[in-house]
Amino acid sequence: MNGTAVRWFAFLESNTTGTGREFCARARARGLRPVLLTRDAARYPYVTEDAVDTLELDTSDLDAVVSACRGLAEGTGLAGITSSSEYFVADAARAAARLGLPAADGDAIARCRSKDLQRAALAAHGVPVPAWTAVSDVAAAVRAADAVGHPVVLKPVSGSGSSGVRLCRDRAETEEWARVLFGRATDERGNAVPARVLVEAAVDGPEFSVETFDGDVVTVVAKHTAPAPHFVETGHDIPAPLDAGASAELGDTALAALKALGLGWGAAHTEIRRSADGPVVIEVNPRLAGGMIPVAVRAATGTDLVDAVIARAAGLDTPPGVSVPEAGAGHAAVRFVIAAGEGRVKAVTGIREAGAAPGVVVAVPTAVVGRQVRITHSFQDRLGCVVATGSGTAQAATRAEQAAGLIGIELEEPATPEKGNGGR
Repeated sequence: MNGTAVRWFAFLESNTTGTGREFCARARARGLRPVLLTRDAARYPYVTEDAVDTLELDTSDLDAVVSACRGLAEGTGLAGITSSSEYFVADAARAAARLGLPAADGDAIARCRSKDLQRAALAAHGVPVPAWTAVSDVAAAVRAADAVGHPVVLKPVSGSGSSGVRLCRDRAETEEWARVLFGRATDERGNAVPARVLVEAAVDGPEFSVETFDGDVVTVVAKHTAPAPHFVETGHDIPAPLDAGASAELGDTALAALKALGLGWGAAHTEIRRSADGPVVIEVNPRLAGGMIPVAVRAATGTDLVDAVIARAAGLDTPPGVSVPEAGAGHAAVRFVIAAGEGRVKAVTGIREAGAAPGVVVAVPTAVVGRQVRITHSFQDRLGCVVATGSGTAQAATRAEQAAGLIGIELEEPATPEKGNGGR
C-alpha cells in the first residue's frame, strides 16, 4: 500500500453475498480509504474489481487485529473499524474500543450472538420469545422438544444466514436433525467444536424484520422464506405492507429487545414473527441487515444505512440520510435467485438484461464461474439478487421477481441450467 494523506477505514472481514462492496464504496464517498483485514482476500471478488487495499492476517486473533489497526493509525491515521460480517462484528467493536475509536459494546454484541444468552436476557426483561431450551446432545434435544411440544425449530446456538435451521414436526425428525447438527459443529475457521443447539417452539405467523439505528426505527421489512422445513430468505418487501398500528407494535418490540440486550448504538436488525398473540422476537442481530436490505431501504426511503454505519464508526456527523432522508421511490423489493440443483457454475447470464428491466436498481450475481454450488438450505443457496422499486408493494415485488427470472446460472453436469425463481 502506498502512502497517502487520506485516513484509513478498516473492515474486519466482509459478508460475501450482501453489502460488503457497498461498505467500501461508502467509505470512499466519505473521503476515507477502505482497507480489508482478512485471512483470505480471494474470498471477496469485489476487492480486486474495486481495487480495495487488503491486509492479510489471522482475523480470529484480536491482538493481531489491534496491532494491524494500530499500524494504520500510526501511518496516515485510522478513522474507524467495523465489519459487515456477522462473525466479526464483536471483535471489530472490541478493536475499535482498544484504539479509542467510536464503537458499540463488543461484549454486549458477543452475548447477543449467542442465541441462548440472548433469549435468556430477552425473557428476563419481559420481551416475548418462543419457549426454548439449549442442549448439548441428541438425547437432550429430543427431551427438550417433547417438553416444548412439536413442531419445534432446531438451530445452532451460534450462526447466521439460516445455516442449520430446520423445522422438526415430530420426535423422529428432531432426533435426525439433532444428529446432523451435533455431527458437523465447527467454528468460523472450520475447526470442530463442542456443539450447543437451541430447541424452540415453532411460532406461526408472518415474519418481519425491524431495521433500527441508534435506537430509532428506520423501517419494517416483510420477509419471504422458502417452504418448511427450512427458512432460507428468498425476498424482502420494504416497507412491509402493514397498517401504522402493526408497524409501531413491531418497532416497539424491537426497541425493547435492544434495550434488554444493552444495545442501541448504530445499526441492528431484529427478526420478529407476528403471531396470533402478538409479536415474538426470533432473533436480534447486532449489525446492519444483510441480504441487500440496506440497498432496498435506500431505494425505497432515501435513507442510506450503510453510509450511516460508516459515519457512526468514524465519528463523523450523523448522516442526513438517517434523520432527513432524500426522496425515495416509496417501495422496494428484493428477490433472490435460488439454487435449484448442484454442480459447478459454467456461466452466468442475463445480468445486463435484469439490470435494464423496469424499476431495477441492482441486479448482481453472487455465484461466479467455477464455484461449486451445493444445496445447503442456507443463504449460500442464493446465487443472485435483484432490487427493484415501484409505486406500491405489488409493483416492486413483480418487477423484482420478473428481473430475477432473467438471470440464468448454468451448471455443469450433473446439474441442469437453472433460472432465477424470483423467490417463489
